[in-house]
Amino acid sequence: MEANPRSTGRLPAAFLTPGSSSFLDFLAQHAPEALPGRRELPAEGVLQAPHGTTIVALTFPGGVVLAGDRRATMGNMIAQRDIEKVFPADEYSAIGIAGTAGLAVEMVKLFQLELEHFEKVEGATLSLEGKANRLTTMIRSNLGMAMQGLAVVPLFAGWDLARERGRIFSYDVTGGRSEEHGFAAVGSGSVFARGSLKKLYREDLSESEATTAAVQALYDAADDDSATGGPDMARRIFPILTVITDEGYRRLTETESMEIARSVVDGRLEHPDGPRAAVL
Repeated sequence: MEANPRSTGRLPAAFLTPGSSSFLDFLAQHAPEALPGRRELPAEGVLQAPHGTTIVALTFPGGVVLAGDRRATMGNMIAQRDIEKVFPADEYSAIGIAGTAGLAVEMVKLFQLELEHFEKVEGATLSLEGKANRLTTMIRSNLGMAMQGLAVVPLFAGWDLARERGRIFSYDVTGGRSEEHGFAAVGSGSVFARGSLKKLYREDLSESEATTAAVQALYDAADDDSATGGPDMARRIFPILTVITDEGYRRLTETESMEIARSVVDGRLEHPDGPRAAVL
């Protein structure tokens, strides 16, 4: 498939041969070395690479919120303080990444191409269920890397056009997929974030309340997990907050994220352990 400087400028035959609407299948057949899971690793030793940490998601009437902290770690060191961990997959879905940062970002870009390629070939948008299944295939193809410590564990969320509601899907390193109801969290701080959301989540949350609950959960994760970064008011580094509704994907501006983060931090000055949930 390499370009030939002596050619007439025509596309290689691979591009003109009818086949699957999956870009991943096309790549696996004609350029398998370009797939993240086909990369060669050292035969021995542990490969140190930056890792992304905590991602949270929760649904509300009319949409779904997907949010992530900004810290990447490498062993016991902070590798990056402002990493991007939440990305749009297409107009009505988003993906948050935890695990090996470089590999995860590469997988996200390939997933975006996969969805765009399907839409161009088929002339229709893949269903949210179909998108979740395509992501399963990509994660499963990375199992060899995961067995050597380079795992990618995403959280996928979006607006289901057919069911007219927000949905959340979580994955394990083997590609196993589960639909989460209400809220979900992945990454090293997920156990603390999930515990926080368990007390804060209600089915009737507004969009504003849902984004605030996401920041509260990330704050609690950072409070107990050193690999998760909380709002950094001094450096003006705030969690990435995204909302997907029937109007599509939207990332909150830095000003909007700052205002929510500031309200959470100010509240923690009065109540360090966060808002109280009713006993009954």
